[in-house]
Amino acid sequence: MTTTTTEPTHRATISSLYARNARSVVARGLKATRSTNWVIVLSGFFEPVFFLLAMGLGLGTFIGDVELPNGTSVSYAAFIAPALLAVSAMNGAVYDSTWNVFFKMHFGKLYDGMLATSLGPLDVAFGEITYALLRGGVYAIGFLTVMQVMGLNLAWTAALAIPAVLLVAFGFASVGMAVTSYMKTFQQMDWINFVMLPMFLFSATFYPITVYPGWIQGLIKALPLWHAVELVRGLTLGVLDGAMLTHVAYFVVMIGLGLAFTTVRLRALFLD
Repeated sequence: MTTTTTEPTHRATISSLYARNARSVVARGLKATRSTNWVIVLSGFFEPVFFLLAMGLGLGTFIGDVELPNGTSVSYAAFIAPALLAVSAMNGAVYDSTWNVFFKMHFGKLYDGMLATSLGPLDVAFGEITYALLRGGVYAIGFLTVMQVMGLNLAWTAALAIPAVLLVAFGFASVGMAVTSYMKTFQQMDWINFVMLPMFLFSATFYPITVYPGWIQGLIKALPLWHAVELVRGLTLGVLDGAMLTHVAYFVVMIGLGLAFTTVRLRALFLD
């Protein structure tokens, strides 16, 4: 009797969280992009390209080559290009999972309507994050094409940068959505930019991490963008080592925690 009673209850709990219909949330996001948001999406592609032209080709002529930890030297443009790709993945994922989600949650009231249907909070979380991944994938393919044309992909493993960027975008999107579920005002949302800007400037994006004292290096290595930059840079430059598994594991944990918190928060906000 205990088994037959518990099993239906367990199934009902799972179905209330996940109806296996996240694709409908993705479809809604794609339609909105085609009608109103395509300019914003397009601008997100050109931003890292402009940074690459200004910093890599412009400033890079004065800096010269950069020495990697394995002793090889590469051009400054080849050094910062993969970092800008990782930053682009972060920015695209964070924008979609924070400001976009904040508006839908508090002003558009879209999630109230979605969760009033058969959709569960995990459907909404997966759908929104998948849409962010699609956007990140388009950015990655486009920017890697630019890098290839400019001769900045120095190894065949650069092709693996695409799934790496999607992993990075997944991590930032899942955590971004979880954090946004706690935000109630625009003033609180400003803290997101307050966190992202230092990561962009100090995560070995424009210069090697070795320029910092040891204790600051430890702080930077705890940041997700540093792991993203090192992962993508190693793939495009052909510098492969065991540390890459650590970078991948970092984002796997980040994704798991982000999805768990997002699901719990959406259920608490809209279903309980």
